[in-house]
Amino acid sequence: MHIRAARQDELPLLQDIERAAGQCFRDIGMPEIADDEPLPLGELARHLHAGLAWVAADDADTPVAYLIADRVDGGLHVEQVSVHPDSARRGVGRSLLDRLAGHATTEGASALTLTTFTEVPWNAPYYARCGFRLLDDSGLTPGLRVIRAREAAHGLDRWPRACMRRPL
Repeated sequence: MHIRAARQDELPLLQDIERAAGQCFRDIGMPEIADDEPLPLGELARHLHAGLAWVAADDADTPVAYLIADRVDGGLHVEQVSVHPDSARRGVGRSLLDRLAGHATTEGASALTLTTFTEVPWNAPYYARCGFRLLDDSGLTPGLRVIRAREAAHGLDRWPRACMRRPL
């Protein structure tokens, strides 16, 4: 596997990766998450044009995972990281997060942030192993509060959810 910038022609494939990765939510009683449509192509393109979209590609240079981020309150916020199930449990997601951390450091960002489900094994517990720590409400920046409100409006608070931060 190698990590590189995503390309415009790969954006539909990123949607397919997210759909495939989401299916594991069905197995833990979260079918609404499994059925949720991936980000639209225009939104993926916005991340790509901002220089905040990476893929993990296999030996044939075909993406098997991706990460997109946004700039939020002086840090970089992981908007989405998805690994195709056929490539899961090989350190691919961690490699993408580490690539983002390297990029964030060159930008002078102070931290990486993300929002996640707290009780899903490959969410908050996984991110904790990757150096992220849970934030309580007092630790939320204005931008993170906006993101959490948007997620709540989308219905994601039906399951326990939180923000996490990884200092750089």
